[in-house]
Amino acid sequence: MEQNGCEPKKVRLFPLLLINFINTLGFGLVLPFLVFLVDRFGGNAIVYGFIGAMYPAFQLIGGPILGRWSDLHGRKKILFITQAGTLLSWIIFLLAFFTPVETLLEVNSAIFGAFIITIPLLILFIARSFDGLTGGNIAVANAYLADITEEKDRNRNFGKMSISTNLGFIIGPALAGLLSITMYGELIPVLAAALISLAGTIVIAIYLPESRQCTIKKPGKMGFREVIRIKNIPYMLLIYFLIFLGFNIFYTAFPLHAIKALQWSVADMGIYFSVLGIIMIAVQGPVLSQAVKRYSDAQLAIFGSIVLGTNFILLVTGNIALTYLAAFFFALGNGLMWPSILSIISKLAGKEHQGAVQGFASSFSSLASIVGLILGGFLYEILGGISFIIAAAIVYTVFLLSFRMLSFEREVQEEV
Repeated sequence: MEQNGCEPKKVRLFPLLLINFINTLGFGLVLPFLVFLVDRFGGNAIVYGFIGAMYPAFQLIGGPILGRWSDLHGRKKILFITQAGTLLSWIIFLLAFFTPVETLLEVNSAIFGAFIITIPLLILFIARSFDGLTGGNIAVANAYLADITEEKDRNRNFGKMSISTNLGFIIGPALAGLLSITMYGELIPVLAAALISLAGTIVIAIYLPESRQCTIKKPGKMGFREVIRIKNIPYMLLIYFLIFLGFNIFYTAFPLHAIKALQWSVADMGIYFSVLGIIMIAVQGPVLSQAVKRYSDAQLAIFGSIVLGTNFILLVTGNIALTYLAAFFFALGNGLMWPSILSIISKLAGKEHQGAVQGFASSFSSLASIVGLILGGFLYEILGGISFIIAAAIVYTVFLLSFRMLSFEREVQEEV
């Protein structure tokens, strides 16, 4: 029972999973050719990196605000706002196709290379920034899930959320390839992303019930200082940051590694990530469902983190067989660790402050994404495959820090 007398509603999980899938499917549709659009509109690889960083940079601002608003005004209303923001961002994105490629500024720098700033390129920056500003849907969706799920089922249900995310990233790029072969090129996949976002907005409006019977009637200020005063939350935010830092170094360095060391084509990378996604779904489905019956969240986080770190070590060799073995380790480690981390954070946050805590957690992930995306490219250019050792060291640090979560679980159980 919540302190203000509000009990979470018993609602179905499927609409939330569908919304999460729709969001990742929309972005997955555009991701494969975004770099080519940037190049066509005058940018280069560095400009592409900055456009990629716009989403997490603005999510850093919007995530905590939207998360707290969901505590005050209800999850459904804020999820609707965030989904409508994503829809509007894709509409802005579409405008780039119908805007003349007029040069606003030419740059020729020893550091940033040669590129031109054009009006369509600015529109892409605005679209990704606006989507990031209203991109608190992940934090609010996690808070919603915590509202409607009993503690014993949270790890399993967070695993289902991850499955819906992975499905979007598997189907999206494949669908993009089919849609982009028409005479309209990349325009059709972007239009599809907008229509898919519209479908998500409709699902929230019609099929997603509010997860709380009432909202906080006398809200106190719940800023960053208040959030880090919640017992054990600062420790979990540190772990959250380190996980995303390691992930994003990998996400930037691996494509470079695949091209230079493995000499892979775009198709080869597509196959690799599809295999990775399929294994991830298997782990976060039947494997995780059985594992949570025998082991606690903290135990799964400990095991998952050491397996995940080992995946990065295997990548250093540049051997194709070991690279695919690394995909198995990545899927197993991340599939067991990540839902467990989310489950522990949601339990520590309590019922009153789910949105605020999840919002600031998304800000920590955004900050780590910005640092990791930029750092990963620089590290690989300087160190090559050795950069994966740094990613491994970061995740092994998470492994060492995870042992303390065993005591967090005992404290939560004693308070129930």
